[in-house]
Amino acid sequence: MRILQAVTDDYIVTAEPIGSRTVARRHDLGISPATIRNEMADLEELGYLQQPHTSAGRIPSDKGYRYYVDELMEPYPKTEAERELVRREVRARGHAQAMEELIFRAARLLSALSRYTALVAAPRLGAAEVHHLQLLPLDPRRILLVLVLRPGFVVNRMVSVGRLVAPGELQNLSEYLSRRLRGMTVSGLGATLFSELREDIADPVLAEAAIELLEQALNGEHSESAYLDGITNILHQPEFRDVEKARELLGFLDDREQVAEMLAEYGKTSGIRVTIGSEHPRAEMRACSVVTATYSIGSTVVGTLGVLGPTRMEYARAVALVEMVAESLSDTLTEAMKG
Repeated sequence: MRILQAVTDDYIVTAEPIGSRTVARRHDLGISPATIRNEMADLEELGYLQQPHTSAGRIPSDKGYRYYVDELMEPYPKTEAERELVRREVRARGHAQAMEELIFRAARLLSALSRYTALVAAPRLGAAEVHHLQLLPLDPRRILLVLVLRPGFVVNRMVSVGRLVAPGELQNLSEYLSRRLRGMTVSGLGATLFSELREDIADPVLAEAAIELLEQALNGEHSESAYLDGITNILHQPEFRDVEKARELLGFLDDREQVAEMLAEYGKTSGIRVTIGSEHPRAEMRACSVVTATYSIGSTVVGTLGVLGPTRMEYARAVALVEMVAESLSDTLTEAMKG
């Protein structure tokens, strides 16, 4: 185990195959290079190490990385300065009106700190609460309906009406809808409510426009979207000097719907998850590892974020950073809901 840990630690740093003499020189294991060499041969036979090309050195296999992450990896020592940086950056963005801006900033922060590609699945709308619904006149025959959800979601649509609508009528309808809907979660919207709104709103065009807007939010509960930052970071890794390998991965990352589906799958397990190489169902991802964590509003998990890098990633640091950003994002969202 100590030899596997030594080989993995050194390979993560150097990106060069590690030989028995290197292990003996760098790590005080109290055994000879010959013994280390024999043990490394056994580890290769068991599938934990592999020998690239004709090099005398060895590198971890996906099985070796999995054992390393689960059993051998030393926790990354999070400093208070790093914790405070993450808290400050995420919390500062919590005042942004648009949720999209908050998620984008979280992705950028995670990418900058980790030097890997950051992936963030935007929250589904199901747990969001209605704050208000406003009807605004654009001109005498066009009205903008704006649905504001907490924390920080905005859904809108425009509707054309066949008659002149007085501003006072729109204001009264906005107040009624806001009172009727305030505090309801998007997942709580449904046919019974829509039927009541049709009865209570005199103008059928405005009634249908409001209902279609609410249905738009309800449909958004089941949609997935992903934000990525630092995509070119992956190209700086030696593993992706192979143009074909890089092209396949970038092609996958360019399809945000597929990325969102992948994050949703990883988000089915709450907390930190590390997916390594061949554990990915997608062939394009098998030269990569992904470290993900879920984030929440209160006790409700609403999204997933993480970093993508080569299988030779700094797992301990990646886990710590993903964990810190996920915790801060959860705290910020939860506080925004209370506010």
